[in-house]
Amino acid sequence: MKVNKIVLAYSGGLDTSVIIKWLIEKYDAEIIAFAADLGQGQELDPVREKAIATGASQVYIEDLKEEFVGDFVFPMLRGNAFYEGNYLLGTSIARPLIAKEQIRIAKKCGADGVSHGATGKGNDQVRFELAYIDLNPDIKIIAPWREWDLTSRSALIDYARSHGIPIPVSKDKPYSMDRNLFHISYEGGDLEDPWIEPREDMFMLSVSPEIAPDKATIVEIDYEEGNPVAVNGERMSPAILLAKLNEFGGKNGIGRVDIVESRFVGMKSRGVYETPGGTILHAAHRAIESITMDREVMFLRDSLIPSYAKMIYNGLWYSPERVLLQNMIDESQKTVTGKARLKLYKGNCTVVGRKSKKSLYDQDIVTFEEGDGYRQDDADGFIRLNALRLKMYSKAYNFEMNKNK
Repeated sequence: MKVNKIVLAYSGGLDTSVIIKWLIEKYDAEIIAFAADLGQGQELDPVREKAIATGASQVYIEDLKEEFVGDFVFPMLRGNAFYEGNYLLGTSIARPLIAKEQIRIAKKCGADGVSHGATGKGNDQVRFELAYIDLNPDIKIIAPWREWDLTSRSALIDYARSHGIPIPVSKDKPYSMDRNLFHISYEGGDLEDPWIEPREDMFMLSVSPEIAPDKATIVEIDYEEGNPVAVNGERMSPAILLAKLNEFGGKNGIGRVDIVESRFVGMKSRGVYETPGGTILHAAHRAIESITMDREVMFLRDSLIPSYAKMIYNGLWYSPERVLLQNMIDESQKTVTGKARLKLYKGNCTVVGRKSKKSLYDQDIVTFEEGDGYRQDDADGFIRLNALRLKMYSKAYNFEMNKNK
């Protein structure tokens, strides 16, 4: 494949540091490095210098934090998306935005190719490439991990050292990490054995619940139509709000998850995640929904959460089915406005209060004290009608079975 100019999704980590040099050697092409600032919590200026030193002709560093949280994380949280009941999709949700910006830069610079550092075993290769194709079906895609003979991270470390490329990992601690404002993930190294407990010094966003403060932190979050808009009465932009909740959650040991998940490509994979602010927002959102969302609407929406989460996990953010489902989810969120109060304590995130001007909760109806609006004797007919089919079934089948005993 002949390609003249390639936009590489560049992080400055081991894989993409090697890829710049390898792409130049393999394709004799101009390499444009693109680094997305999604709230990694690191200074990105060295990334620019490193990319240029390694051979990139240009470097784009784009601050995408507000777009990431407001247009990708918040829509996902409106859908209460969990993959396989545990994973809040922090890596998955970042890929479509990075791919979108890559395609934009490619168009701006007249590039005919894009590249990424995802391995041939993982999910990210699918997420990136499905997005590329959706956004520009004619773009040329180069996936080095599926082409080169560097078959392990140890081989990459040796390649980098032989080419004078500085790297942020060692053979003693070869974790593959992905960090953004929503989460941080850890894979590889000793984590590949699912029986081994993660080392405490690995975690970066949260303290251990055992050493978290002995006094609980109370947080109040305001929602408008399914989106968080304020923390403790202070309105904030999406990115600043999430950063504030990361701070609260991290100090209290909130949001650690250690799971074995089913990758899209077919294998099982062990991953360790920290999602402090996202864990808080998920609990708060559910609390507001519990008093503002109609029962049958919630049942229908909840039945679609596994499919919705799977779409995001598998890289189908731009697919027509995800967009269709998002529209339905967002319609369900029009009443989800109110305030949730949560208690954060030693790894636990507990809802302790919720209120809303659009609440469906009526204390006069639900009270055990005397109140208006509900006649208890109405339940007699309600039960008899719901029991009718059970009664007919029992007469038709249970009677015959009992008779034959």
